[in-house]
Amino acid sequence: MCSSCCERKKHRQEAEYQDLLKRLNRIEGQVRGVKKMLEEDRYCVDILTQVSAINSALNSFNKVLLAEHIKSCVVDDIRAGKEEAVDELCATLQKLMK
Repeated sequence: MCSSCCERKKHRQEAEYQDLLKRLNRIEGQVRGVKKMLEEDRYCVDILTQVSAINSALNSFNKVLLAEHIKSCVVDDIRAGKEEAVDELCATLQKLMK
């Protein structure tokens, strides 16, 4: 497979990169915490509460990443005449809203 036609990349500003990385590190810590809770035979509702917090953190991550994607990638593609970016965005939104 040729990498130029199948793999797209996005250079992120340092502040955006650090924010997303910080969010993912926090989520990773939460997941490890849930694993430990399971290993310690913690009460189901306590684990479910933590899983709900992880879901919220992932949704927040998605919102930040999606907003940046729209403001940069989608806008740039539309300006360049690549209107298929709108179809890609709609398909992405459909996946996120399942």
